[in-house]
Amino acid sequence: MIAKVLPLLMALLGLGAGIGGAMFLRPAQDGAEAEAVVSKAIPVSTEFVKLNNQFVIPIVGGGRVTSLVIMSLSVEVENGSTESIFAREPKLRDALLQVMFDHANAGGFNGVFTDGANLILLRQALLEAAQKIMGDIVKDVLIFDLSRQDN
Repeated sequence: MIAKVLPLLMALLGLGAGIGGAMFLRPAQDGAEAEAVVSKAIPVSTEFVKLNNQFVIPIVGGGRVTSLVIMSLSVEVENGSTESIFAREPKLRDALLQVMFDHANAGGFNGVFTDGANLILLRQALLEAAQKIMGDIVKDVLIFDLSRQDN
């Protein structure tokens, strides 16, 4: 008799423990409420500036262009800094393009070029280049379009 009841008791005990653990470990607020609390607590102090044109980076192999990488970028800046970005955009684009050429020459756009670790390195290098030109008003550089066209 105990052999028949014991599995049932174990299952009920496990079910109760699972429900109790889920209730204990559940988040205090759902995602929308948590986001609203964060938005109220931390004022938004940045804005995003989309750079006007795409970047085209040639990938060279065997003495010829084997692929083209096309990227679109936005720059996250302090509020009110949009005009500063557009005023110095040619110099900023030149610095960012040089980073992309270096990345391409190091093989960063070969193989699985969208690998997370690979893109982290690229984003960090782009941010450093943008901050050299624009200073600390630049908070981040965002890649929002990235494609490679093989010949």
